[in-house]
Amino acid sequence: MRFDFLITSLIVVVTPGIGVLFTLSAAISRGLRAAAVAAFGCTLGIVPHALAAIVGLAAVLNTSAVAFQTLKYLGVAYLLYIAWKTLREHGSLTVDQAPARSSWEVIRSAVLVNLLNPKLSLFFFAFLPQFMNPRDPHPVATMTALSAIFMVLTLAVFLGYGVVAAKVRDQVLSRPKVLAWIRRSFALAFVGLAGKLALAERA
Repeated sequence: MRFDFLITSLIVVVTPGIGVLFTLSAAISRGLRAAAVAAFGCTLGIVPHALAAIVGLAAVLNTSAVAFQTLKYLGVAYLLYIAWKTLREHGSLTVDQAPARSSWEVIRSAVLVNLLNPKLSLFFFAFLPQFMNPRDPHPVATMTALSAIFMVLTLAVFLGYGVVAAKVRDQVLSRPKVLAWIRRSFALAFVGLAGKLALAERA
């Protein structure tokens, strides 16, 4: 496997984005288990984008303004919804005696976070082919393997972020003012990501 692919993928994954933010939020609000579930859900949300790139459907997003804009604004709306929930009394960063969200609910939200991001599809469509050999006799298998490696790196890095956030969770929760500041910061970050996505253009 090409070393440059591993390094480039690691840089892309480590760079904080929507998925990292969602995983950190889960870690601080519910602990390490919730962070692990969120990391798994975010990784699972990559699958449709990878499949789209593999079968060539991502080309539709790259050529169809309507398809791109539709998916883009669905993503913007969902990020704003997450920001609103974060600020609510029982939002994702509120820790009290209310029942914890089920693993399915966390996974569903995490999948949607990455699924409703058209730039991820375009990223796969533009990124993976750079590491493909034009004379590769099995391009689908190779692209599938590259996608799988990217997903493994994503899961590992997100789990790392979750472990660190979970370790400082008790210190955060013992300081209500700090928790409130973090809640607002996460909400603002989600709004910022929504704005960034709204301004995104097709490559």
